[in-house]
Amino acid sequence: MDTDDKNTPLREGFLVKRGHLVHNWKARWFVLMSDKLLYYKYEGGKRDSCQRGKILLKDCVITCPFLEYENRPLVFKLLTKNGVDHFLEACSREERDDWADDITAAVAKLQPSEGGEVTKQQHPAGSQLHDINLSKVLDCMYDVHSGINMSNHMEQGSTYSNCFSGSAVVDWLVFMQLVLTRVEAMTLASALLEEGFLRPIGLKSAEALRTAGLSEQFMDDSTALYSFSDSLKKRGSVKAESSASAVELSGKVVKRGYLLKQGHRRKNWKVRLFVLRSQPSYLHYYDPTKDDISPAGGFSLRSCLVSSLGDNGVPSGESLTSEARTSPNKGSQANQNIAQAMKQ
Repeated sequence: MDTDDKNTPLREGFLVKRGHLVHNWKARWFVLMSDKLLYYKYEGGKRDSCQRGKILLKDCVITCPFLEYENRPLVFKLLTKNGVDHFLEACSREERDDWADDITAAVAKLQPSEGGEVTKQQHPAGSQLHDINLSKVLDCMYDVHSGINMSNHMEQGSTYSNCFSGSAVVDWLVFMQLVLTRVEAMTLASALLEEGFLRPIGLKSAEALRTAGLSEQFMDDSTALYSFSDSLKKRGSVKAESSASAVELSGKVVKRGYLLKQGHRRKNWKVRLFVLRSQPSYLHYYDPTKDDISPAGGFSLRSCLVSSLGDNGVPSGESLTSEARTSPNKGSQANQNIAQAMKQ
């Protein structure tokens, strides 16, 4: 491999990492190289020059998704050659899968050409969908300890309890090694839906069931909600409650991502998970180091002024009612996303 290629980052961005000794979660800036994953701390709105640690990729095993953290469905795990586990959380399902795919590709290139492949943990029998007993799958989903996690979700101004999203079902089927791919998981979930073991909750999933073809009736979507059938009450019934905060959080998710946000009082910079929604247009932010599913803050985008900040020696970004800053090359795109949400 060329020396310049070896020193060229393959991918970089914020991930939230669990500590080894104290199992708290901290946002770190990760840089994927051809043979290792480096991570850095951000302080004062800029990245430290010295790395905080590195993960060697040779013979590393990637588990994605990794669903053993109930309130952190976007975690993937790296198991190093020396048997050390690293738990990393991305800002979205797409980001999580992209990171896992890029790391898997880097690990594969480090293997001897005559050796076996090292990829994301999978089960070869998962592709034989016709051999799967749907009743047994349902029993596994019901399991109190290893079954699918049911929680509160919001849609169209209502909070639904005891339900789960379409993407959560797909993640769980892959994690339990019942299938190899997300496409196979959607086929299996569609069969559960067709047999009446699962039912749609809310408008989005119900509309897909009514109008889509058989293979597209189940949605691999974090905003499409499902629950167990009404006749299967083992783990609680679905209840819908409306609230003012639910209205704020009911809009269509346009964009999710980590940004650096400046505090109002102390003016220090912290990594926050921002979620941009439209109809109604809101920008909410969350503390990614905490398991709390409620936003730490947010505001309506109605009559909001969006402008780019000039270069003052730190990465450029966006100035909003609550100041937030993107990574260096994402300022204009963030402007476009926010402006588009405000128009809707």
